[in-house]
Amino acid sequence: MTDRHLVVGAGPVGRHVAQMLAARGSEVVVATRSGTDTGFAGITHKRLDASDSDALSAEAEGAAVLYNCANPGDYTAWDQFWPPLASALLTAAERSGAVLAITGNLYPYGPVDEPMHEGLPDAATDHKGALRAQMWADAKALHDAGRIRAIEIRSSDYVGTGVGDNGHVSRQVPGAMQGKRAWVIGRKDQPHTFTDVLDTARLLVAAAEDGTAHGRVWHVPSNVPRTQQEAITDVLASVRRPPVGVTAMPAPVLAAASRFVPMLRELRELSYQWTRPYVLDDSAARQHFAMEPTPWDEVCRRTAVQ
Repeated sequence: MTDRHLVVGAGPVGRHVAQMLAARGSEVVVATRSGTDTGFAGITHKRLDASDSDALSAEAEGAAVLYNCANPGDYTAWDQFWPPLASALLTAAERSGAVLAITGNLYPYGPVDEPMHEGLPDAATDHKGALRAQMWADAKALHDAGRIRAIEIRSSDYVGTGVGDNGHVSRQVPGAMQGKRAWVIGRKDQPHTFTDVLDTARLLVAAAEDGTAHGRVWHVPSNVPRTQQEAITDVLASVRRPPVGVTAMPAPVLAAASRFVPMLRELRELSYQWTRPYVLDDSAARQHFAMEPTPWDEVCRRTAVQ
C-alpha cells in the first residue's frame, strides 16, 4: 500500500484528517473546488471539481485512501450537491483501487426510540436522511461486489476545534461568550450525543487503514450525552465564563419562520433530533479500535477558543 492520501474537502473533518496524516509523514493532497489552503505544512492543495469523475479519478491514481470529507457550503442544496459527487467518488475509488473512506452522519436512521447502533436500519424518510442512506447503500453494494473497498463512519453533532457554524453548540459560543442568551432548536433538556470533530478524523483514518473494518458503518466514540443547555454551560465553564440563559425556540415560531427562511425549513425537518433523547451507541468502535473519546473538558475548551 502506498502512503499517498487524497482528501476531498477542507471543512472541519478534512482539515483534521489532512493535518493528522501530514504530521506522521504521509503524502497528502487536499482537493477542493476553490483550492482552499488549509495552512498546514506538508500538504498539497489542488483546485478540483470532485464531481468530475475523470478529474477525480486521475488525482486518486496511486492513492491508498480517498477520503470523502466534503462539506456542502449550502445546507439547502444537498439534493443538487451530493448525487454527482457521490457518483464520482465511487468511480474514482473503483478506477484507482483506493479505499473509499466516507464521513457520514446519523441522518440515515431517522427518528429512533433507542440508542443508535450500527445494526439499526437506515429508515429515514426525510430527504436528507434518505439521500445519505442511499449514498452508503450504493457504496456498500460496490464493496460487497468486490469492486471497491469502502467504510463509513458516523458521528453526532460536532464540537471541538474548527467547527464554527457547522455545530449547533459552537455556533452559540460567540454570543454566549459575551453573555448573550442562547437560542436552540427543539428542547434544551433532552440528552444528546456530541462528537469531537478530531475524534471523527481519528476514526476515519483508523478505519480506512484497517482491512478488517471495511464494508460497514462505524460510530465515532463520543462522550456521555449532554443536554443542549448543559453542553453550552460546560463550554463556557471550561474557560471560566458564567452560564447564560438558554431558550428553546417555540415550535410555532420555528414553523412560521421556516416558511420564509430555507435554512430553518431544513432544520425543522430534522428537529426530531432535538425533541427526544438522541444518543449514540459507540461500543463497537471502542472495542474494535481500542479508541476512547477525547475527554469532555478538553473538547469544551477547544470549542470555546476556536
